[in-house]
Amino acid sequence: MTNITVRMARWSALHPWRAIIGWLVFVVLCLSAGMTAGSHQATTEDFWVGEAGRAEQLATEAGLQRKPVEHVTIRGGDGAEAAARDVAARMAKLPEVASVADPVRSRDGDTVRVSVTLKGPELEGKKNVVPLLAETEKVAKAHPGLKIEETGSPAISKGVNDQRDEDLALSERISLPVTLITLLVVFGSAVMAGVPLLLALTSIAAAMGLNMLASHLIPDAGVGTNLILLIGLAVGVDYTLFYLKREREERARAGGRLTSEALVELAAATAGRSIVISGLAVIASTATLYLATDVIFSSLATGTVLVVAVAVASSLTVLPALLVKLGRRTERRAARRARKGKAPRAERAETGRFFAALLRPARRHPAATLVVCVLALLALATPVLQMKLIDPGRDTFSRDIPAMRAYDRLTADFPELLVKHEVVVRNAPGQKGEARRALTKLDEHTQADALFAKHAAPSLRTSADGRTSVLELSVPHPAQADEAVRSLERLRDVHIPATTGELERAETAVSGDVARGQDYVHHERGKLPLMLGALLLVTFLMTVWAFRSVVLGLLGVVLNLLSAAAALGLMVAVFQGTWAETLLGFDSIGAIASRVPLFLFVILFGLSMDYQVFVVSRIQEARQRGLSSREAVLDGIAKSAKVVTSAAMVMVTVFGGFVALHLAEMKQMGFCLAVAVLLDAVVIRMMVLPAALLLLDDRAWCPSRRAAARVARTEPAVPVG
Repeated sequence: MTNITVRMARWSALHPWRAIIGWLVFVVLCLSAGMTAGSHQATTEDFWVGEAGRAEQLATEAGLQRKPVEHVTIRGGDGAEAAARDVAARMAKLPEVASVADPVRSRDGDTVRVSVTLKGPELEGKKNVVPLLAETEKVAKAHPGLKIEETGSPAISKGVNDQRDEDLALSERISLPVTLITLLVVFGSAVMAGVPLLLALTSIAAAMGLNMLASHLIPDAGVGTNLILLIGLAVGVDYTLFYLKREREERARAGGRLTSEALVELAAATAGRSIVISGLAVIASTATLYLATDVIFSSLATGTVLVVAVAVASSLTVLPALLVKLGRRTERRAARRARKGKAPRAERAETGRFFAALLRPARRHPAATLVVCVLALLALATPVLQMKLIDPGRDTFSRDIPAMRAYDRLTADFPELLVKHEVVVRNAPGQKGEARRALTKLDEHTQADALFAKHAAPSLRTSADGRTSVLELSVPHPAQADEAVRSLERLRDVHIPATTGELERAETAVSGDVARGQDYVHHERGKLPLMLGALLLVTFLMTVWAFRSVVLGLLGVVLNLLSAAAALGLMVAVFQGTWAETLLGFDSIGAIASRVPLFLFVILFGLSMDYQVFVVSRIQEARQRGLSSREAVLDGIAKSAKVVTSAAMVMVTVFGGFVALHLAEMKQMGFCLAVAVLLDAVVIRMMVLPAALLLLDDRAWCPSRRAAARVARTEPAVPVG
């Protein structure tokens, strides 16, 4: 691997303009190909999971699938009926509309509702709803004395997407300047600070194009772009930062005796190798998300894998070329200073008082430091035991979205619209009458159950061949409420077995908002042991492969578990309660979004490997120079402290920007990632890791000293980190 990274750097160093132009061409080609092919978005079928997914499959095959529906409400008394007729007439003329229902009055008579069913599949509703919103606005202007508004799943989905786009734009406006300022502090040069940011942004652009192409194999669930921005800026800056700092260190050590090309090769043999190992670790860890067999996790995994791979490629190809061009500029400046009799500028010390203070407890009292830090991290992780998972739905969206405020008013007037269970029955030929009687009986059972809403007539639809029927049952409680969950449990466990469940040769399944969420969470929990086992194994094997040490492999797994668990515990303590709502600007949903913990666990393991590789590589380098295990640990930690912490600050800045977003999932994700990176870089790598290695001494490099000797013979005589 070292030979490969050196050869790539050597070619780029000798042909800098070819490498730079080649990289720009690569980015343009990726973007052009992606935009030409377009993005293949996930369909409703891609989200089918569990019994709810089976119910939707049965309904779809019979042409009875759920359609996108909008509701227009009119309030204000006189003129409401005329306005309702105006709405119905306008909507019926739109090509996006499939049907318009008769107006319905609320129980108190103050509100009139017109329900409009759109054409096309459920997920297409957010694209087709714009003309409907425009017509509703025209009706509102034509009837100024009435309050007329529109809401529904399509309008809400559009509102959520618009809000997410605005949030991401805000996050970029915050994270990019702060990242640049951080890099300016690290390098003290605007040019050097701009290089990591430039490479990160071009890597993100290329990855977005590749992600569009990949979506034709693995559908895009609408979250890939968000993650490419989040991870791409973080790892892109990090990898470039490690390479740049190492090149500057080699330049200072050489004292002008080596050319820029030679310095780039040295950096490639050390930081370049570590970047490849780190990138492969992140990719391998993220790939375990595919084991979830879930379109959202697969989309997240694809975006992460692509942007990390592109970031690694940029660090190994175009970055050496840029460093050579910048290095020659530095050499010319040094020559001019020498001609003027000025002394060369001295490099700032790698380890300042702050980092020395962090390392001091581990150096003086490793056992006590290890115990105290581990106990503190375990205490932070404790709230994980009380973690409650939900699949976020309409009830968790921000009320800053106009469609959500309209939805709250709609469901207050028509509580039967809060939740609908959809019971799908596929009966055998000739069973149409029996199935209809069983469904009528099921409706009667639920009408006698206090958990279900009362209605005048059952909502029952039957396919043209009479083989499939869908019965809609309303529940006057939000989807996340305990009453709604209990109603689903009673429906599946009590009412259905006593009615449609007695039909021979018939299949019954339940879908709906509650069933979708509950089945999704159950599906994730079922995949959890497999994914965590694969993640731990991948982390262990990658560390053993990188450092030829089983002990370091086991230590890496334990430390990653500690930092990830502590971050997840803090996230639960903050977001599952209400005490931090004002501080962080959110409304607690009383739970954690079900996708967040598993995704974060995988990503955190991958990112933790970054710091593990760079820090331990420095220690390994010191051992190869002949230092004792204790001296090597102290030397390696001291030399990597500043660059690791600087890289962590960049990541914390990027991830922390997502705390300002409205979406609960993104807010929880950004907070947890920022906290985890901070804990990992400062507590784990600067305190726990050195304390553990000092206590283990030579045992940390087991299985044998002969293996270490073999490494020393096969690796270059230059540093490895």
